Amino acid sequence: MTAPLDVLPAPTTLAGLSLRSRFAMAPMTRKYSPGGVPTAEVAAYYRRRAEGGIGLIITEGALVGHPSASHETDVPRMTPGAAEAGWRLVTGEVHRADGRIAAQLWHLGSERGAGAWTPSTMRGTDFPEILDAYGESARTAVRAGFDAVEIHAAHGYLLDEFLWPRTNRRTDRYGGDARARATFPAEVIRTVKAELPPGMPLIVRFSQFKERDYAARIAETPAELEAILETFAEAGADVLHASQRRFWEPVFAGHHENLAGWAKRITGLPAITVGSVGLTRGFLTSPELDDLLKRRANDEYDLVALGRILLANPDWVRLAAAGRTDQIRDYRKADEDVLW
Repeated sequence: MTAPLDVLPAPTTLAGLSLRSRFAMAPMTRKYSPGGVPTAEVAAYYRRRAEGGIGLIITEGALVGHPSASHETDVPRMTPGAAEAGWRLVTGEVHRADGRIAAQLWHLGSERGAGAWTPSTMRGTDFPEILDAYGESARTAVRAGFDAVEIHAAHGYLLDEFLWPRTNRRTDRYGGDARARATFPAEVIRTVKAELPPGMPLIVRFSQFKERDYAARIAETPAELEAILETFAEAGADVLHASQRRFWEPVFAGHHENLAGWAKRITGLPAITVGSVGLTRGFLTSPELDDLLKRRANDEYDLVALGRILLANPDWVRLAAAGRTDQIRDYRKADEDVLW
């Protein structure tokens, strides 16, 4: 390695939650939950990552219980009944491996396709309906035994569509400048926060890029980003999960900070950085690893999330920390086709 990795596998806390390491598992949609219900195989999949040294697992997006949330049938839901029981199995397995796990709450917005609810289509009672769905999902997550909850407000899905000027052309209180565009996502944050017991962290994931537009930006300037993130913090966010395609890329010209660095600088809240960390064994001897550790030394983030590399390497953290790079397999697209 070009730099020691010891600081990241060491125990830490995140918004009061004790974790075995500074590594998180990033949410990745897997589609192995028939009828929206996580299975024993899904529970074993998450447990293996906890056993591999991940400090905080963030689940794949779990759909809130509203018909507009998605058309998918094999994506898990966070709703009472069978799905809740399935998630209780998941949290139990992760806890038996001494891990911690956060439920990510998700609404696809326009990505749903036909019948989608978007900032352009929502009217009147649509807003309280969606808030009720998020509130119910938060209560379900608490009963299912999760340690934290994350709201997915990134990548061009419903809440992010309110943040992005291109998809939010509203002229009422939900549209306008950056702070006004953050109004409905902030209402969701308040609703979810009100359903969590004291001390349970609420994470909010946000991004500049979209799944359908990598160059998209919700904030063209630091002032616009400040308006959005301060609104999130005021609404009750405890942690900000700043999603980038490549964590080492600066957000604004003339400044070295990545998105997590800006989030922490603006709000003072703990931040999670993510974006192409460890996709190949070569990462562990690369300048990007040096950069990642330098940012940690500068307190630009609190956790670093691993995504696709964990699909084939559930024990990546332990192997990397021990320098056993020969046992790490590079990420391959085919890894997404199996649940292991």
